[in-house]
Amino acid sequence: MKGRFSTLKRQELLLRMVNEKHDVLIIGGGITGAGIALDAVTRGMKVALVEMQDFAAGTSSRSTKLIHGGLRYLKNFEFNIVRETGRERAIVYENGPHVTTPEWMILPFYKEGTYGYFTTSIGLWLYDRLAGVKHHERRKMLTVEETLEKEPLLKKDGLQGGGFYVEYKTDDARLTIEVLKKAVEKGALALNYVKATKFIYDRDRRVIGAKVQDLLTKKEYEIYAEKIVNATGPWVEEVLALDYSRYAKKLHLTKGIHLVFDQGVFPLRQAIYFDTPDGRMVFAIPRDGKTYVGTTETVFTEDKAHPKMTVHDRDYLLQAIHFMFPDVKVTKDDVESSWAGIRPLIYEEGKDASEISRKDEIWIGESGLITIAGGKLTGYRKMAEDVVDVLVRQFRAESRRTFSPCQTKHLPISGGDIGGSHNLDTFIAEKGKEALEFGLSENEGRILAKRYGTNVNQVFSFAKEAVESDTALPPFVFAQYKYALMEEMIVKPIDFFIRRTGALFFNIDWVRQWKDLVITEMAKDLKWTEEEKMMYTEELAVELRDAVTPIDEK
Repeated sequence: MKGRFSTLKRQELLLRMVNEKHDVLIIGGGITGAGIALDAVTRGMKVALVEMQDFAAGTSSRSTKLIHGGLRYLKNFEFNIVRETGRERAIVYENGPHVTTPEWMILPFYKEGTYGYFTTSIGLWLYDRLAGVKHHERRKMLTVEETLEKEPLLKKDGLQGGGFYVEYKTDDARLTIEVLKKAVEKGALALNYVKATKFIYDRDRRVIGAKVQDLLTKKEYEIYAEKIVNATGPWVEEVLALDYSRYAKKLHLTKGIHLVFDQGVFPLRQAIYFDTPDGRMVFAIPRDGKTYVGTTETVFTEDKAHPKMTVHDRDYLLQAIHFMFPDVKVTKDDVESSWAGIRPLIYEEGKDASEISRKDEIWIGESGLITIAGGKLTGYRKMAEDVVDVLVRQFRAESRRTFSPCQTKHLPISGGDIGGSHNLDTFIAEKGKEALEFGLSENEGRILAKRYGTNVNQVFSFAKEAVESDTALPPFVFAQYKYALMEEMIVKPIDFFIRRTGALFFNIDWVRQWKDLVITEMAKDLKWTEEEKMMYTEELAVELRDAVTPIDEK
């Protein structure tokens, strides 16, 4: 059914959420909450989900944008994490090949570096076996000449070769949106900009609902459910503080930033995973005419909703680039865009951030509140399965209700039903040609097919609408805006330019070019007052400024 996740139906969906009784209410609309919603609804549960920001606005749009098998975890002997995330990576790829792409990566090793030929070869061999890597994607060991042929920009002094292996590149925010759209398609109710403010209990002090506030209208409501799940990532402790239960564990938050450069100044051919002089590992990845580099890892105690790049963060990554790519002369003035994100790690006494495990844990309070903490983007589906398994066991014990087994292992997410990853290139090529019929170029059609997968036909229909209407937006821009409005619950311009298109990170000039016209369309469609229009315009202006201008910690 078209329009089931339309911004124009937001109030109607909110009233349904308030007036209906749910099996489970999920607090948090990042990848973890979205995954839980999809797993629960496909097992037969009645699901509601609320997110206080936009979907994926926190950690789930600010990662390194890799679905990877966790090579770094071999260093800490976390073999189970490598095994599980490696196998989950293949599942995520097959279920959504339009938002996940295999990416060959070089791990160069140097005479004075952390890794040598033997440790790299054995490490990647073990990684392949633990992670269940497909035969044609298993590691290859490269000579010095082969390594430099693939990436001539690498530092040559002391180079002894490279390990060549596969990671998977993703659009983390679009992955989250596609998972959530699939959950909505299956019957879940989900809303952004709705904040849980207080828990509701029964006479036995069991949590049975939450008071929430619509942050757009400031109106307050009550939502009732048999079970409540806290999947709020960096905000887990804030939500736990609303409950009377006491928890022995806590989070350790770290911040990571990434810098984006145009390929004209940093013409990287090949994704590289390299160690810096201080022993950290950093990625440099080519993507759509850009090169992005990250990440840092610093303790974070500031505003979780608005993590910022500092001068120190930026300079650290610039130094890392100059160390590994000495012929690349990028400066602070070449930084086109950036993003900062928070990792919600589970605190471990005596360990620094790089040593803390990325494992996830489920905590259950005296009130019955279920919390999922820790974990990684790659493992979202298995984390969701584990949480819903807990729900199923509780329902069975308390009310003898039964639900279907987990359905998500072979369930394509929204846009992903193209008959398997092997069909993606053919699908994109065909849609590129079809795009000509809708007032788009073949290249624009290919971009849209890759971004939206099998939902692209609906995007194309909006492009045709642009041709036939009086909009000032060209079909390529209008189609994406209209689809985001009618099918992806955008509420603010930042939702469209950051989470639905990724343009503020990877095509910032496109944002500058079209922001005013898009805002004009949104103001008309959503009936904004002039004050609201100015507020949302300024909000986007702040994001544009923060992407290129670091704060000075001094």
